[in-house]
Amino acid sequence: MRTRLLDATIASLVELGWAGTSTTVVSRRAGVSRGAQLHHFPTKQDLVVAAVDHISRRRRDELAAAGDSLPAQRRTRAVLEILSAQFTSTVFMAALELWVAARTDAALRAAVGPFEQRLGRETHQQVVSLLGIDEGVGDNRRLVQATLDLVRGLGLAHTLTDDSARRAKVLDAWALVLDERIGGPS
Repeated sequence: MRTRLLDATIASLVELGWAGTSTTVVSRRAGVSRGAQLHHFPTKQDLVVAAVDHISRRRRDELAAAGDSLPAQRRTRAVLEILSAQFTSTVFMAALELWVAARTDAALRAAVGPFEQRLGRETHQQVVSLLGIDEGVGDNRRLVQATLDLVRGLGLAHTLTDDSARRAKVLDAWALVLDERIGGPS
């Protein structure tokens, strides 16, 4: 029941946005009584933050699994493609709804902030691992952060239009920069 509620919340955030997502809508979508929903998640904020956290953990595990099958050739570009998929996913769209709402809602910002910080640290470490770099060398730490900022920005652009062709060209160019700067194989 909890998983159905969390999945229905993500679907509602993506389809209806923060303003259109309510505990009543989520309960109906999940096929769960309102009382049962309130037992697990007393407020909309509790429900939404738990849903994005739940799905983000799933995506983190998928990212780790994708790393197990990276090719030896053009590895950096493959890592960028995996990251790009993360930042054009429904999870990113749902998280984006939270970020925008949290900008003007102090209580939501207080709940979302620590979650986003943890997720950011975990994602950063996963990228370091996937790229197989020592972030203590040179500008590697800043390059990893620039990579995350780049794919996040490309994901944001994707919310308005399908820019797959442009995104692919940008990622191709960035893979070359990363390989040159971190000394990895492209």
